[in-house]
This record gives sequence, structure tokens and C-alpha cells, in this order.
Amino acid sequence: MGFLGVDRSLTGRRWLGPTVELERAAGRIVQQTDLPHALAQVLARRGVSPEDAESFLTPQLRDLMPDPRSLKDLAKASARLVAALDARERVAIFADYDVDGGTSAALLLDWFRAMGHDATLYIPDRIDEGYGPNVPAMQMLAADHALIICVDCGTLSHEALEAAAGCDIIVLDHHLGGETLPPALAVVNPNRQDETGDLAHLCAAAVVFLTLVDAGRILREAGRKGPDLIAMLDLVALATVADVAPLVGVNRAFVVQGLKVMARRARLGLVALSDIGRLDTAPKPYHLGFVLGPRINAGGRIGQADLGARLLSCRDADEARALAARLDTLNTERRTIEETVRAAALTQAEQRGLDAPLVWAAGEGWHAGVVGIVASRLKETAHRPSIVIGFDGDDGKGSGRSVSGIDLGAAIQRLAMEGLIEKGGGHKMAAGLSLSRAQLDPAMARLCELLDKQGAGALGPSDLRLDGALMPGAATVALIEQLEAAGPYGASASGPRFAFPDCAIHFAKQIGTGHLKLSFSDGTGPRLDAIAFGAFDGPLGTALQNHGGARFHLAGRLEINTWQGRSQVQLRLDDAAPAH
Repeated sequence: MGFLGVDRSLTGRRWLGPTVELERAAGRIVQQTDLPHALAQVLARRGVSPEDAESFLTPQLRDLMPDPRSLKDLAKASARLVAALDARERVAIFADYDVDGGTSAALLLDWFRAMGHDATLYIPDRIDEGYGPNVPAMQMLAADHALIICVDCGTLSHEALEAAAGCDIIVLDHHLGGETLPPALAVVNPNRQDETGDLAHLCAAAVVFLTLVDAGRILREAGRKGPDLIAMLDLVALATVADVAPLVGVNRAFVVQGLKVMARRARLGLVALSDIGRLDTAPKPYHLGFVLGPRINAGGRIGQADLGARLLSCRDADEARALAARLDTLNTERRTIEETVRAAALTQAEQRGLDAPLVWAAGEGWHAGVVGIVASRLKETAHRPSIVIGFDGDDGKGSGRSVSGIDLGAAIQRLAMEGLIEKGGGHKMAAGLSLSRAQLDPAMARLCELLDKQGAGALGPSDLRLDGALMPGAATVALIEQLEAAGPYGASASGPRFAFPDCAIHFAKQIGTGHLKLSFSDGTGPRLDAIAFGAFDGPLGTALQNHGGARFHLAGRLEINTWQGRSQVQLRLDDAAPAH
């Protein structure tokens, strides 16, 4: 039976509460630490022992930082960076066009510039060149540079890297590696086949950061001072969240410390972007993923590929404001294009069926810059791995998103090895591919088969997992601040979600475009405000607005809503069920 007896909620989900084992673990944390029970429930879910609770709530980079040299080839890479600096060689940075690539490039641009040396930035055009190094670009860069650093790309680019004759190449990446490495001086990648996998959760910007940490050690041993790397953690935090890297281990510390750096508003590009995004509070992971990240991505999706990296490394306030305004405009255009493709893709996928191991759609003229976002929307709708492909004549470029427990990147890499697509790769949760129109149906059929073997076909509707039950009177600002200390929340670390049992609805009104605003109480304490975004897209909004005096179990995430200088608790409502 579901938590609070909810086997099928208003949105069709079963509610799952903490297990007996988790409740016992939470009880031990409360007994030994005097922390609130709600916080103890979250810590127990995250596997934190009573002895480790205090250190977990205050993650320190020095405690969680891995030895950079535990990554293969990193020592060679950092030494080569310092050598290039000392010899004043021409250095090119070849980066991916997404947030992870842009932040990785900005880290290196900042580091070289702080040491009195400029580097060349090259980011390929998504439409004309596609993802990763290509032969013409690498030949062009090799002709004028002694060192090319490929960031957030390059691990599978054998032919392109081979074309850069007479030039040293360093790859700083995190995408799944193949059986053989490309011809490069160093390939630093925690997802190389011969790595342990202990740092597989790092994004590319984190790999770059570790490389710069080791370069700083080399400089110190030579009696020289390098740049302040802690001040660069805002970029690492942004990349970690925007690239949906698991918020575990050192990634937690990167994000916690990076948010503190970002709050100082020292990076002109992020200040300009925050202002244009109307970010008027201290940044949180949500803002990185849904306010800043999409705008930085917009240049690579439908505009000029290098706009994001240029903004993040910008040192002129006027230029930063101009770049931020351009990216904001492109992001608005992107949303319009995305909605058109999303509607067509969803219709096609529904006709094909949303209960297969793979949900996919393909269309002529679908913009390559939005297929990944649309794939994410399909994944959320069907709770299945999803692929969306845009064709330009015979050439198709697609992007996929996966669900927890299903390795999409490995499956797509298998397609490439079997010759069913032209190329493809990625990581567990996201991947890209290129294929011809003739390859489409056979490739999707084979991918469906591979994902079914991983269990994708047996996935049911997503259960709603809850950390426990609360009374409305227990939902205070102080509790939310304590819960936030157990974060940051995101990939592989879902935020706390609680149920409020047997509540009466006092006020319910539709606002905006399909959202629901309401207030409720259990009859023994104060009322609690709640908002349910998109509630009228399904049955939730209508059922709660027309409650007729019925009582409901309500479930969602607590947040602090700040308006005109006043802060109060609000429930971000996810689901509800009649209280029988």
C-alpha cells in the first residue's frame, strides 16, 4: 500500500514514503544529534550516518577534494599547460557549445589571462560543424598553435585529432570513452574505459578545475603564484548543475562553494545575466539550472556558438551587458522554436506509443539546437528514455535524454560501433547522434531493443517519493533553511518532499496560464500557502479548485517565497489525493 494509503493520486501516481529502515536510521540521527526529525529523514535517505551528519551539512572542499593526479594523464596535461605558459606558446581552446563547454573554456581563458597570456577560443557551430572537433577546424588551429586543449569534447574524435599534425593536443572531457583513445598528448577523462569510475560524476568543468589545481601545485613548487582558483568555482558550480551532474561527493562542495562565490557578484558576465534574468536573491541551484543555464546555452543552440564562453570570461561591464542581452533575446527565440517542435514531436510519439522502451520522434527541419530540450520534455511525459531527431534532407542530428537506471550513452555508442548510425556518444543521462534517413528506423528499432534489455520497457508511471509527513504548522522558514543545508539538490540528490495529511482547502484559484494558487490547513494550526505550476494541464487543478469541502492529502516541496522584502513559507505542490 502507498504512503498514507495513496496508491493512485490525482496525477495517477503511487506515493512511497520512507522505509522502516530509513525511519530507524532517521531516529538514530535525531537521538544522537538533536536535529529536527524532518531533516534527519532527508539525511537518512542520503545515507548519512549520525557521526557524519555535521560534516555532511557543512561540506568542505578540502575534505572532499580528490587527488587530481588520481586521474590518468592529468599530470601530463597540467605540466604541458605550465610549459605552454612559460614558453609563451600559442594555445587554442576548442570547446563544446553548451554550458559545460563554455564554463570549461572560460576557466582556461581566465587562468591564462591571469598569468599574462591570452589563448584563442574556438567553439564549433552546432549546425554547420556539429559536436566536437572536426578535421578542417583542427587543421586550421594546428597551423597557428603549438597546443590545442579540447574541453567537454574530443574523447571519441580520433580522425579530427589526427588531422592536427605537428600540434600537441590535450583532451579534458567527461563523455564516455571508447575502447581506444584518440591520438593526444593527454586524455583526462574520468569516464575513460581504463578509469576506476570513482570520479565518473564529474562534469568537464570540474575536470578542467582539477587540472588547474595541479598546474597551481607545479607553479608553487617553482616558487610562483597562480590565480585564485577558489574564485573560479562559480563556473564549476554552474556547469555541474546545468550539465545535470550528480550532486554527490566533491560535486556537492563545488556547488556549495561556487554559489558563495557567485553571490559576491564579481564575475561581470554572470552579474549581467543575473540582472537580465531578474535574479534578485542569492543564487540557488534552481537559478543555475533554469535561469542562467538556458540563457548561456541559447547561443550554442540557435545563435552564435561562442557567446556563452565570451560572456563568462568577459572583463568589460558594457560588453557583458550587451552579450547578456543578446543571449536573453536568443533564449526567447529558442523557447518559441522549442514549443513548435515539442508539439509536433509529442503528437508523433503518442501515435507511436509512449509505453515502449524508447520514445522517439523525428522531423524535417526540426532545429538541432532544441531537439535535446524536446527530448527532455518527452522523457518527463513518458518516463522513458527519449530521442528527438531533426533532419536536413538526408542528414539527421538527434539528442537523447534518459531516466535513472538506464544508460543511454552506452546504448548509442553501441549503435555507432555496430554501424547503425554515423556517429554518437554521450553519458548515462544524455547523448547525441548523427544518422542518415535510411538508418533511422533500423537504428531506433535496435536502440529500443538495447534499452529494453536494460529494463526500460518495464518502467511504470513515476512513483512519488516522499521523505515523510508534516503538519502545516511545522513548515517554518527555519526548517527550510535547515533542509537546504542537506543540499544542494538536483541530479542523484532529489530535494525533500513531504506530505501534509488530511487537510482542508480554504482558498483555491487559477492564476496565470494554468497554474493554481491555494491555501490549506489541518484545522489545528496556521494555514499554509501553496502553488501548483501547470496544475490545469492535468486533473490536479480542477479537482482542487472544485474541492466542494472535501479534504486532501497534499504533497510537495517547501520553499521560501520572498515578495517585497517579506519571506514566508510556501509549498510547491506536486500532487494530491483525496483523504478518505
